Amino acid sequence: MMVPRPRPIPHPARLPSGPPAPRPAAGPNLGTISDIRIEGLERIEPETIRSYLLLQPGDAWDPERVDSSLKALFATGLFADVRLDRQGNALVVRVVENPIINRIAFEGNDKLTDKDLNGEIQLRPRVVYTRTRVQNDVTRILDLYRRHARFAATVEPKVIQLPENRVDLVFEINEGPSTGVRSINFVGNREFSDSTLRGVVDTKESRWYRFLSNADTYDPDRITYDRELLRKYYLAEGYADFRVVSAVAELTPDRDGFIVTFTVDEGDRYKFGKVDVNIKLKDLPRDTVLPLLTVQTDDWYNADAVEHSISVLTDALGNRGYAFVEVKPQINRNRDAHTIDVIFDVHEGPQVYVERIDIVGNVRTLDKVIRREMRLVEGDAFNTNRLQRSKDRIKNLGFFKKVETQTAQGSAPDKTVVTVEVEEQSTGELSLGAGFSTTDGPLADISLRERNFLGRGQDVRIGTVVSFRSQQVDLSYTEPYFLDTNIAAGIDLFEIKTSPTASFFSGVTPAYQQFSYGGSLRAGYQLTENLRQTLKYTARSDDITDVQAGASLFIALQAGTHLTSSLGQVLLYDRRDNRIDPTSGWYASLGNDFAGIGFGVQYIRNKISAGYYYSVWPGWVLSLTGEAGDIFGWGGQKVLLQDRFFVGGDNLRGFASAGIGPRDVISQDALGGNKYYVGSVQLGVPLGLPKELGLSGRVWTDFGSLFDNDQKNLTLTPTQLALNNGVQPQIVDNATIRLSSGVGVSWASPVGPVRLDLGVPIRRESFDKTQFFRVSFGTKF
Repeated sequence: MMVPRPRPIPHPARLPSGPPAPRPAAGPNLGTISDIRIEGLERIEPETIRSYLLLQPGDAWDPERVDSSLKALFATGLFADVRLDRQGNALVVRVVENPIINRIAFEGNDKLTDKDLNGEIQLRPRVVYTRTRVQNDVTRILDLYRRHARFAATVEPKVIQLPENRVDLVFEINEGPSTGVRSINFVGNREFSDSTLRGVVDTKESRWYRFLSNADTYDPDRITYDRELLRKYYLAEGYADFRVVSAVAELTPDRDGFIVTFTVDEGDRYKFGKVDVNIKLKDLPRDTVLPLLTVQTDDWYNADAVEHSISVLTDALGNRGYAFVEVKPQINRNRDAHTIDVIFDVHEGPQVYVERIDIVGNVRTLDKVIRREMRLVEGDAFNTNRLQRSKDRIKNLGFFKKVETQTAQGSAPDKTVVTVEVEEQSTGELSLGAGFSTTDGPLADISLRERNFLGRGQDVRIGTVVSFRSQQVDLSYTEPYFLDTNIAAGIDLFEIKTSPTASFFSGVTPAYQQFSYGGSLRAGYQLTENLRQTLKYTARSDDITDVQAGASLFIALQAGTHLTSSLGQVLLYDRRDNRIDPTSGWYASLGNDFAGIGFGVQYIRNKISAGYYYSVWPGWVLSLTGEAGDIFGWGGQKVLLQDRFFVGGDNLRGFASAGIGPRDVISQDALGGNKYYVGSVQLGVPLGLPKELGLSGRVWTDFGSLFDNDQKNLTLTPTQLALNNGVQPQIVDNATIRLSSGVGVSWASPVGPVRLDLGVPIRRESFDKTQFFRVSFGTKF
């Protein structure tokens, strides 16, 4: 009696899952397998194939097991073809091995590098080639291109046969054009136009002037972000029931752009109803907390204002010793009256202290640069609002690409560990600028700046500006926390050559040149959140030179070099919502300079300025700004030419640079004045164009005056008169107000801001120089 040979155990990866299938009822006797022969192998060992077979010599022929063995061999991915044949009682396994990948290459890719593509695919050299794996990688490459807004991209895999059953795999790529957003549409919006909402979302329609931006390329993640932006915008406008029903992006038939459609349900607009506080703290009267709220009954509901009130309450109560206070708003919506009652619950939260603050991810930047921006330190009572402010302050440094904060329980339930994780980014800047203005003409600007010098948070900058009117080189260094205090200290060195009274379009040779060089030491610090003071000591040399033959005698008399040693301060109180483009708030500034410390000219100079901004309607901003200055000599000295004020051009539109004020009657040269004031009433108006174009208009009225020149009553010697051919020069000088009015347009273009103003003097003096058209633009590369 023959004992059957034991069969090899099937490969573990190919073991059938679950209970073994019941064997079929015995059919007709098909005989017994006498032998198994394997043909076509090149690299793979025969035992590898045998391990996948469910039949062995001595087993009865079973068609089902033969079929399962065939499928198991194909599933390995090692073979391009497998056949199982019966020759007599022998089982013949014929295989064709899949080739081995020798090299993977990409052709036609420009927007994505080989490194990007290799990181996406799963095939690698020395891996078995299969069509399925190649097609999977083709799909992955296409998905990568779609994430980069190239939906027209195509990928064609090519195989190059090599000896020894090896192949080179080449992905031929046609990236196609960038798939932009052809149009953005809104359905269901009644209160706000499509144009207004297009200005809210981050996704933009494809336009030629957006060549420096990728906001007009389709990005599914950005569309999701746009839904949140729309929700926040409507909640800030009082639409508490607002929701985005759907956001659909449809690819055009020619696959060159998307049509994005947001379907919204605005709902009704609500006002604040009852606004109150519910105090659950001892020794804290309700009347003490209520005035701190920034929302009022009958105001339009604003979710941002509610969050701001929570922040204000938390900070104010924290400063009064309530370290563990929690403020939670209770919202009650009255749909019939279209009001929302907000009750701020103020109660004591859990007493948790900061045990430790860990900083991770900073390779170059020192820990202390990050820690000094934290509003929390070890041992402080934990405060979520202060942690968020700390995160915002670290972001505002501009040193990091990403800033994340996390909290974890410390060594005890009442302690927490704060982790600040940062990802550094480049802080060096090389700026090449070009521009043009009516006063300076063409100008070029080159600067090199490092905002995080040696990882210490110090700011170092060197730059030069060259134009028709002036040439300047300056070097500055700033230590934002001098001696680890909240004092920003710095030093500035400069060299300037300018023509203060010249204008590019005047066509007149400048009456004189002023060459200045020197340096200053400065220190600035915050007195309160909105009040800042800056102190500065300046030492400089001013040389009045290149005085033209026909220039005013009063200019010629002041030719030469004059030294200045001055100490000054600027006190600024700023409540504007945005310092660059304010829409609400106000500011006031007071500056004083005292010159004559140890050496040089002697004068006292005072300047005051203020501005108020009010949003009359969305897009309509009324601004009232004013400035005044006074300078006078002390110790018997008169105010020199280089220290006087000049008015006109940028600070009094409708008049040329140095267009008003004391002037030589004969030469018509501007001589500057010791006292001045200027003011402006301006209304910013929308132009009815899509907000995304960055175009805005304005209507303005400027007024001001410049007067009081020390040389007006100067008695000249015969020698001095001889310089003027014996003619007694005269200065015209009066304090009458000048008035002008006009219109202007600003464009926040992709290459920099462009400003155009047309102004007409309404009240002027006969000797004033006017200017109807004024333009300026600049860009940084």
